[in-house]
Amino acid sequence: MCGHEWSADAADAETSEVAVAVVKDAVGNELVDGDTVTIAKGLKAKGGADIKAGTKVRGIRLLESPVNGHDIEAKVPGAGQMYFKSFVVKKAK
Repeated sequence: MCGHEWSADAADAETSEVAVAVVKDAVGNELVDGDTVTIAKGLKAKGGADIKAGTKVRGIRLLESPVNGHDIEAKVPGAGQMYFKSFVVKKAK
């Protein structure tokens, strides 16, 4: 027997898609890349820029691998590029 033999079942298992984590906002709505969200509660950011509740953020980007628990990246008007945790934002209508 050859040690390099393979079965079709093993090849299928290797090529199957990896499940993508679903990111939900503070009230349970599913978020996707490009969504517009509002900040659910006031935040203090490093560098002195406070972000008030209700601030609208357009064009969010979901991170494949969270950074210190932050799973959203977005550019906040007046404060610049930031990372957010999904439970501090609400999907805008």
